[in-house]
Amino acid sequence: MNWDQIQGNWMQFKGRLRHNWVKLTDEDITRINGRRTELVARLQERYGFVKAEAEREVDAWMKTQRHAA
Repeated sequence: MNWDQIQGNWMQFKGRLRHNWVKLTDEDITRINGRRTELVARLQERYGFVKAEAEREVDAWMKTQRHAA
């Protein structure tokens, strides 16, 4: 699974994203709107991750979506 697939099916992935990162608000999810860079920025803000850590979190989540899709 690549990010283009997630972005293209954003409505399907919003709930999964929220389930994984419960600190993300509805407004965060709306602002992310399928953009990986925005997700990374929101994870940094909500969880205090440095950028590299937020990127690793997103990569790990994407790998789990391969099995869930």
